[in-house]
Amino acid sequence: MRKRIMIVDDSIVTRSEIEQLLIGTDFDVIGQCRSGEEALEAYEREKPDIVTMDIIMPGIDGIETSRRLLERYPQAGIIIISSLVYNQTLEMVESLGPSVPFVFKPIKKSYFISALLKVCDSLPK
Repeated sequence: MRKRIMIVDDSIVTRSEIEQLLIGTDFDVIGQCRSGEEALEAYEREKPDIVTMDIIMPGIDGIETSRRLLERYPQAGIIIISSLVYNQTLEMVESLGPSVPFVFKPIKKSYFISALLKVCDSLPK
């Protein structure tokens, strides 16, 4: 069954890269957002199955945006994608819950697809 993806990243290059990685998979990009605020509005409207979320963005960062989404929509599938590979960053991502994987930039397709499948397994049937 195809899953609907929303990409949240302030970099058009990264948004485009993620979209390219999904070509030929069972995942369809239904929206792209440049900020946390935009993502919160778009999620309400689009109800994607999975959101890919950058951490560092203007306005609300990706960790806070993810927290707010999970408070409103506990079933939301979220993947954090970032180049910030520090213990503190990993702890913040872990605080979001065990079903929120972390994918490092630069993105390796195999790790990304694995994270998508992990999130799919945690989605309500």
